[in-house]
Amino acid sequence: MIELHNVVRTYGRKVAVDGLTMTVPEGELFAFLGPNGAGKTTTIKMMVGLLRPDSGTVRIAGLDVVTHARQAAAVLGYVPEEPYLYEKLTGREFLEFTARVRGFDRRETDRRIAAQVEQFRLESFLDTLTETYSHGMKQRLAFAAALLHDPAVLVVDEPTVGLDPASVRLLKDHFRKRVAAGMAIFMSTHTLAVAEEIADRIGIVDHGRLIFLGTRDEVRRQYESGESSLEPFFLRLTSNGNGQAAPPKVEPSESPASAQE
Repeated sequence: MIELHNVVRTYGRKVAVDGLTMTVPEGELFAFLGPNGAGKTTTIKMMVGLLRPDSGTVRIAGLDVVTHARQAAAVLGYVPEEPYLYEKLTGREFLEFTARVRGFDRRETDRRIAAQVEQFRLESFLDTLTETYSHGMKQRLAFAAALLHDPAVLVVDEPTVGLDPASVRLLKDHFRKRVAAGMAIFMSTHTLAVAEEIADRIGIVDHGRLIFLGTRDEVRRQYESGESSLEPFFLRLTSNGNGQAAPPKVEPSESPASAQE
């Protein structure tokens, strides 16, 4: 569903993404982790068509996001870290606008909006202006809009930031439900506990390069004595105590050549 092959993106002399190669199949929730400035958001922006790679290819459901941008967008849902809403529209009007952009008629629009309102519990604020929404309310509306067209792939950046525990639980349950139905979800997050709880596989990136790729069980097998969570492993892997990236590690099922970025 998501394929990146030898993707490079630079900003002047800074290499933000350095030869990234990886695949996320259908029915998988993939957590993309890394410290600030590691290249996570740049990678996401290339996936969703907001940036072009300097070299390499990015495909969504087999569609090159550069040469077939419109077709790729039709099978993709995207929720950025900061939701972008039209503040002078109500939540309902925003969803109706999104549905029109997607080409749905009135009947289909109403059906799809009703399903998302129920799923994300939007009833109490759907008909008020989005400028009055809290961050959590905006986030839930943004997810409803991103999933309105039932995409094959969902890309999310820091999905749980600013959400209360009940909303986080709702979102985690919905992710697992969607993955079970075959959706591929690519989730970038700093919330390591969420990644460890719900991700099928975890990738860790630093200085634009993939330094670890594996399932949750494979991650846990890498823990040293005394480590009981992802946090110490993550910190150890992304730093040698002097701010330098640790040597690359790959999952046992892949060769260094295929997992290296």
